[in-house]
Amino acid sequence: MSETNRMNGAEAMVRMLEAQGATHIFGLCGDTTLPFYDAMRGLDHGITHVLTRDERSAAYMADGFSRVTGRVGVCEGPSGGGATYILPGLIEANESSYAVLAITTDISVGTYGKFPLTEVDQDALMRPLTKYNTVIKQAAHIPRMVRAAFRAMTSGRAGAAHLGLPYDIQYDAVDPTDVRGDPVFSTYPAHPAAPEPERMTALAEALLSAKAPLIVCGGGVIIAGACESLGQLADRLDIAVATSISGKGSLSDDHPQSLGVVGSNGGTPETWEMMESADLVLFLGCRAGSTTTSRWTAPKPGTRVLHIDSDPMTIGANYPTEVGVVGDLRLALEALIRDLDARQDLPTFGGAARVQDIKSRKFARFHNLAQSVEAPIRPERLIDTLNRLLPDNAIVVSDPGTSCPYYNAFGHRPTAGRTYITNRAHGALGYALGASIGAWFGKPDAKVVAMMGDGSFGFTCGELETAVRYNVPVTFIVLSNASFGWIKASQKDDKGGRYYNVDFNRTDNARVAEGFGVKSWTVNDPADLDGTVAAALAHDGPTLIDVVCQALEESEAPVMRWMG
Repeated sequence: MSETNRMNGAEAMVRMLEAQGATHIFGLCGDTTLPFYDAMRGLDHGITHVLTRDERSAAYMADGFSRVTGRVGVCEGPSGGGATYILPGLIEANESSYAVLAITTDISVGTYGKFPLTEVDQDALMRPLTKYNTVIKQAAHIPRMVRAAFRAMTSGRAGAAHLGLPYDIQYDAVDPTDVRGDPVFSTYPAHPAAPEPERMTALAEALLSAKAPLIVCGGGVIIAGACESLGQLADRLDIAVATSISGKGSLSDDHPQSLGVVGSNGGTPETWEMMESADLVLFLGCRAGSTTTSRWTAPKPGTRVLHIDSDPMTIGANYPTEVGVVGDLRLALEALIRDLDARQDLPTFGGAARVQDIKSRKFARFHNLAQSVEAPIRPERLIDTLNRLLPDNAIVVSDPGTSCPYYNAFGHRPTAGRTYITNRAHGALGYALGASIGAWFGKPDAKVVAMMGDGSFGFTCGELETAVRYNVPVTFIVLSNASFGWIKASQKDDKGGRYYNVDFNRTDNARVAEGFGVKSWTVNDPADLDGTVAAALAHDGPTLIDVVCQALEESEAPVMRWMG
């Protein structure tokens, strides 16, 4: 019989993903995925399946893909170990507010409770990690549960979803007339909600009554596509704009009111001056968590707080809030600008002048260190090289290790938007390699650069084979200091230099990459950085640079508690 008259569960899943606009699936095969893979092989659907070497990496690829496209990233894996390995990527996406769907095939419903190989309660496993979660028990339910997952992932605060797909129902019949998608939920934010007008009026009046206000942006500004409106607001009131790590890119680093990252990871004493001196802070799409506020030491008690967010649970969670507004950031900022347009004699707050003073002092210190000819190479020198050589369309992905605070503080991008990605919700090592590959599949015209420590590289270096197989032209940069540097630096600062079990053997990471077929270099001499980075960026294919760099505990890393 033709597909129009007969469709099984596996085929229905493929058709539903197609109907919801999926273009890529990142995943790894297993026994329970046999029908699903056969359906992907046999149907003409236009979806690219990217075979990965690890389910964690599949989820991180889906995450990176979603961040740069604004579409749902899809990953898949088999039952048992596959379902457990995919968890880190799901929780990162969910807590960071990105739409990622994980499909984990499962043992047959008919064998539940009989102790079959790879049995695990996927429903219970995934429930606390996702915005939507179900194990589908009947094939007829596949279409509506896929639609429900896409609605949940893309509406309100975006998040992750999980669908369990048991082996036996993949063979059962599905009514083809029920296989339909809703294009509204193929991108996010879907159905953005406008704020209440009276709340926006109250917020505008509060903001205009301040003497030294500061805007602090989280990732919600970029997710909502509100960067242009934010720039207009900053210009209109000459108000300084700081960001969390996830909010980096809300304004171009060239924008006169763009202060940069504040907080305990990538914030500096100079940028912190504005957090401490502000008499009013307006949080935009920012949770005001521990990192951005340096464990809630600023805004200080008595500082007025305003907050706009699509998630009402974040407003007032950490600070008494004078005016809180629930709504889409783009729509809210557009409403705020309309309100300002209708007013006379708007104040200006001198943000550009203060930002220029702060950044001139911060970058004078940075450039002094970036010119160092010391070996091992100072991380500042690497960041300076990237700032000068990266093309305007570059996307930088960083693991949370050595590279992260340096790029947070000193990385410079001339355009606003999603130019920087790092996993700040849970900070798992091994993220950047997979996420950068996913980001390239989402934006193949961009130059993607991934930075990681050698500890992180050891987590996921097997995915270099994936990069070679698909000829993904990502440049991977490994900052090698033969330790889990963040923890070692913390042991120095918090435990008086009582180091314990944080060092490992130095590995020739360039030779490891060459074994996978990656064009690779090792750099020991700072004088070789510019030429090597330029060659790697120009190469038509994956490249890796192993930079033998200064140990983090010996550095002047922009981490507030280490800067004394």
